[in-house]
Amino acid sequence: MILAALFLASLLYISSKWRFNFPSPVAFYHFGHSSLIMPSKIVDTFAEAFDGIYARVMITADDLETLRRAAMDVASSPSGPIGRTEAGIEKWVSKDETPDGRVGVMIQVWSGLEEGEPFSSVLQKFEKEFSYRIRQNVLVKPFTAVFDAHPSPEGRIDALERIGHCGDGYEWEEDRYGRRMIIVPTMVPDFQIERFIGYGFGVTGGNFWYMCNRKETVMEAGTKALKAINEVDGIITPYGICAAGSKVETKFPWIGGTTNHPYCPSLKDRLGEESKVPEGANFIPEIVIHGVSLDAVGNAMKAGIAVIPDMDDVITISAGNFGGKLGKYKIFLRELFS
Repeated sequence: MILAALFLASLLYISSKWRFNFPSPVAFYHFGHSSLIMPSKIVDTFAEAFDGIYARVMITADDLETLRRAAMDVASSPSGPIGRTEAGIEKWVSKDETPDGRVGVMIQVWSGLEEGEPFSSVLQKFEKEFSYRIRQNVLVKPFTAVFDAHPSPEGRIDALERIGHCGDGYEWEEDRYGRRMIIVPTMVPDFQIERFIGYGFGVTGGNFWYMCNRKETVMEAGTKALKAINEVDGIITPYGICAAGSKVETKFPWIGGTTNHPYCPSLKDRLGEESKVPEGANFIPEIVIHGVSLDAVGNAMKAGIAVIPDMDDVITISAGNFGGKLGKYKIFLRELFS
């Protein structure tokens, strides 16, 4: 139903041999009191969210254009529904905030956790996927560097194994900027990455839908919501404004999640009573949120929802879930404002 929440669910179809031993009771999360009045357009439902593993790194470069390109490339191709990783830009940082005194950006890279899969298998896969994002999107950019930026890591991965060795044995280590750095020789000298990169556990798949009757409102409301969401610390929105919410029930399980057909406005007449598209809703965009904690995800959902109900062309606000059967967390939309 929601794209990012499929981190867990889609893997059931993709690789039945993977199992992760992780407790998964459903948690009902209640947020504190709010000074905001609950918008009347909010449906009495919940977003279903999941545990995830993430790395948080800072990328630096000599100039803003190179940095922007590296950040956008790393954050592209969110691939949770097909059992891979998702990434996003948390925030841009100034020269005063970076270890090497250059312009920087904070990036989060996420992977899902499947119940019953050994953590060693999860971590090995995550390390490989993380290395692909750094090698193919940052190492290849001139004069870039990557630093660990996890505030409280549960563990660390060794960047030498899958990133440092891109130097084919000619890479070396130095103490720079108060960090232990790997220097990878490149034809435009040289790429640098901190030797050990922290990882930790957070929450994936927080989400909400805003149903619109006018095409222009998709971008207008979504842009407004994303701006508010990005003011919340510790979160990313890997899909931005997502046009293609998906579901796990499918006629083609070998490809992973497919279109959430009951909520496709173009299928309303064809589906008849099976359609769940409300009257007047012609577009149903989704915003997906991953965050370092359940608080961060809930606060980001609240911030994004709060700024759009007053728009006349937003019909209603809802969220994607699996009936509480798959995700560990239920984030009730109305409780965000109670």
